[in-house]
This record gives sequence, structure tokens and C-alpha cells, in this order.
Amino acid sequence: MRRTALLAASAALVAGALTWPADAAPTAPAAFVHPGVTVSQGQLDFTRSKVNAGAQPWKSAFDQMTASKYADLNRTPKPRAVVECGSYSNPNHGCTDEREDAIAAYTQALAWYITRDERHARKAIELMDAWSAVIRDHTDSNAPLQTGWAGSSWPRAAEIIKHTYTGTWANSGRFATMLRNVYLPEIINGSNSNGNWELSMTEAAVGISVFLEDRASYDKAMAKFRARTAAYVYLEADGALPRTVPSQNLNTREKIVRYWQGQSTFVTGLSQETCRDFTHTGYGLSAISHVAETSRIQGQDLYATDVGERLRHGLGFHARYQLGAGAEGWLCGGSLRLGLGPVSEVGHNALANRLGHAMTNTATLTRRNRPAGSNNLFVAWETLTHGDNPG
Repeated sequence: MRRTALLAASAALVAGALTWPADAAPTAPAAFVHPGVTVSQGQLDFTRSKVNAGAQPWKSAFDQMTASKYADLNRTPKPRAVVECGSYSNPNHGCTDEREDAIAAYTQALAWYITRDERHARKAIELMDAWSAVIRDHTDSNAPLQTGWAGSSWPRAAEIIKHTYTGTWANSGRFATMLRNVYLPEIINGSNSNGNWELSMTEAAVGISVFLEDRASYDKAMAKFRARTAAYVYLEADGALPRTVPSQNLNTREKIVRYWQGQSTFVTGLSQETCRDFTHTGYGLSAISHVAETSRIQGQDLYATDVGERLRHGLGFHARYQLGAGAEGWLCGGSLRLGLGPVSEVGHNALANRLGHAMTNTATLTRRNRPAGSNNLFVAWETLTHGDNPG
């Protein structure tokens, strides 16, 4: 019955009849679901059962994860009091260390859940405790993005450990204080830079809000997410020009075209960063899928709104070119910079498997990329956690 309702809602959206406007945001649930950041208890249980049964592609994805540097039980945390990150991580004073320790904590938490080897849970706790004892600030020009990237991985790890590990985590309160005082203030007000910045920042803010059970921050982050998603991927229903974020004052066609990397022809699925490169576009699409997945776990399914339509068309549009289609002359001057990254599993599973949309190009790219690894920034192991996962 629920699947039928969601399909009907999606069809209504395509027809322009869905009553939930693009800028309306879901509100925090009456009671937060845990673990509930990007991956749910049901998804974890499904993953564990498949790995333990030796089923593919989950077993090969698990083997890939456990062979990575992030699953190393001898990993030594490298916390810093101040993480200083300039443009393109130059200077890089703790940027890589922070992002990769956060991914490692998440990796160790997944390894704990699947294997029940307590050494992995204790390593995840060691990593989280090391940073929560030391870090005070993020500085330099990339501070908001750096905080968003690392802040997306930390709550995924913390949710699994806090709500599934049967041992003790004595410093969980200190970790929560770190997220509340060091990370959330840097990201909660969003960004007027390229769209992938604000999408990654709102992903982190949503995940942190779930862990903290902070309803006000959740609502604020979701409102920014809805506005930014609508301004990041174009749909024909938007009209002659893409939607904009009011605070950016993009009030003329000339300003919009400049912001869209010089692209003046707008077609469904095009991203604000398509003509910059597919790698940054992949960051934005991935963050959209992660927030939509968290929202679904928390009880409000954004996949059945314009968020799902923008994600579906954004993935399909870019997958076609990533698979080898040549760029037409009207698109980015006929030249594309590819490199979408391991970003399609979450959206494909939700939109194709769960909602039944035909996503031929996305499906082909997703299967070609399996098992999807990590981009070493904020995306990790999504074939394992979301590949064909009905949870």
C-alpha cells in the first residue's frame, strides 16, 4: 500500500500536481529514529545477513571495505585543535586527517555491526574520542566545506555505535558537545558558494541534528536543503530559468548564466556545476541522496517530492555522459570534465528499486562501479550499505 501511494505521489509530481511545494521542508519527527543517519537499522541488518551468507555484491563490497586503510585496527588518530583548510586544501593542516579519521570511524562502526568484533567498535570510539578531546575550530577559506565533509561522516559512525554497540562509550557526551559547539555553528547557516558546498553542509547539519535530537537545527537545515536542491538541479517545470536561492541575489538571466558556469541552455537534469566538472556535481548529488535517505528514515520521504525528481534526473543526465555519450555543442561548449565518483547507489536504490522508476543509465553506471568505494571525503561503502537494499 505504501509503495503504491509513493508511486502515485511521484506520478503526480511529474504531472505538476503534487501539492507539497519545492521550498517546503519536512519538520523534525516527534521522536527521532536511531540509528538514523543515511543508514537504518533495517538496512544494516539486511547488509549483515547478505555478507554473512556470502551473497554478492555485498560480500565483495565488505571485503573491499575491510581491506581498506579505514578498517585498519592499528590506525592511529591524528586530531588537531585547529583544522586549517584553504582552497583545494591548501594549506592542509589536518584537513585530510580529519576527513579520513571520520570515514575510518564510520568504517569501523560498519565493521563492528557486520562482524560483531568489538575491536572495531572500540576503534571507532577511539577515533571519535581522540577528536572530541582536542578539536576547537576550523579556519581558512574552506572551513565550511571541510566541516561539512567531516561532519557528514561523524554522526553516521556515532549513530551506529551509540545505538547498537552493547559496550560502553563513556565520552559520548563529549562527542555530542563537539558536534554541537565546533561543527554545527560552522555549517547551520549555509553557504552562497557553489551548490555542492551548501548541500554537503546541510547534510552534516541534518545528520548532527539527528544525533543530538536537535529539532530546531534539523528544521533549519532541512529548509536550506529544500531551497538549495531546487536551485541545484534544473527541471523543465522550473520555467525558462533555474530556481535560485534568494540570498544570492541572482536576479537577472546574466547572473544566473554566470553562476551556472556559463551554461545558457537549461534542460531537465542539468546541474549548476555540470559545466564546472562532474566531480563536484557528484558531491552535490551525493549529498542530496544522503539527506533524502536520512529524511526517509526519520519518517518523511523526500524521494516522492521534487527532491526525488531532481535527484533522479540529475543522476540519469550525468550517468549518460559518464558512460561515454559525447557532449552536444550546446552543453558546456561541447566539452565535459567527467569523474562523477561513487555516488549513485543510494539514489538508484531509493528511486529505481523502491519507487520503481526506470533509470537505465544510472543502473548501468551503478553496476559498472560496483563495489563502490570511498571518495575519501564523505562518501563511503554505498554498495555495501545501499546496493539493492530494501530496508
